[in-house]
Amino acid sequence: MKPEIENILQKIEDNGFEAYVIGGYVRDKLLGIESFDVDIVTNALPKDLINIFNVNSRRTTLYGTMKLLSDRYRFDIATYRKELSYLGRKPETIEYIQDLKEDILRRDFTINTIAMNKNGIIIDYLGAIKDLQNKVIKCVGDPNTKFKEDPLRILRAIRFSIILDFTLDNILMNSLKKNIDLIKSLPSTRVKEELSRILVSKNVISGLDFMKKLNVLKLLNISYDNIVYVDDLLGMYAQLNLDDNYPFTKEEKRNIEIVKAIVKSKKINNITLFNYGLYLSIVAGKIMQIDPEEIITINNNLPIKEKKDLKISYNDIVTILNINSTIVKNIMNDIINKVLLNELNNDKEELILYIINHKKEYI
Repeated sequence: MKPEIENILQKIEDNGFEAYVIGGYVRDKLLGIESFDVDIVTNALPKDLINIFNVNSRRTTLYGTMKLLSDRYRFDIATYRKELSYLGRKPETIEYIQDLKEDILRRDFTINTIAMNKNGIIIDYLGAIKDLQNKVIKCVGDPNTKFKEDPLRILRAIRFSIILDFTLDNILMNSLKKNIDLIKSLPSTRVKEELSRILVSKNVISGLDFMKKLNVLKLLNISYDNIVYVDDLLGMYAQLNLDDNYPFTKEEKRNIEIVKAIVKSKKINNITLFNYGLYLSIVAGKIMQIDPEEIITINNNLPIKEKKDLKISYNDIVTILNINSTIVKNIMNDIINKVLLNELNNDKEELILYIINHKKEYI
């Protein structure tokens, strides 16, 4: 147990309560995967946690979960509870309880139910360690009920199967197929969160094929032609066709379209790097299977990297041609491209002479 995590558990116990790490952190630790999101459960009530950690009540969520940050970890500390009823996919009423095992029974999959105390001792009520060893995902309780309570669990099951390279057991798989249409009710923000986690997995190609066979991609309005795994989420999204409902920022949308345009052009040259920059060019290059070092070399040898590097200015062109119009912008772009393609040297006298000699072509 890492000291930062142990200290949190110890602090809760010092105040007379139980506390365990549970879920993804423990699962990943047993699988040899480094994780920084730490879920802690306790029989301390939210008001007790506020006093123990001396924080404002605004640091707790709707269901009383407290969020804490350290230099290395993100902690979610929650009181044992059971969910009595659901409204949509959110618990409408909950009840705080005093029993760890009862809290575990409300969870989604057995592999997420393993608890660990501050001494590293494992509590495994549902045989989850055996499931980890067998690389199988099983539902806690009836999967039909779990999926109807919260359809996001369908995507979570698929995501765990893909990123961990685990199989879904027959009961879970049959229920998933039966309830697959429920994912259409999910908000696009949550779908994007799950999709993003899948897209950064090295198993993404087989994973997307799995999702296609389950009809998930069609239900989520996702399609693709060819997929090349790249270690960049933006690069993965640039290879998908998505509808407009997915919540990308304006910058994300712009960058995805740029990467698509570069890939469609089938080339990365001086003009590409000048117009779109090194990062987006490298992302597109990875999709095109061009060595990033090759792109970096091109970038390092650019004759100009910004408009201000050009030895002639907008005002120079206005003076030389005695014009004042949008034509100047076109002339500037033409000169920049010729310099980038090494058809002109970035020399002021040479550029002025070129403009004078081609005046008739511009005006």
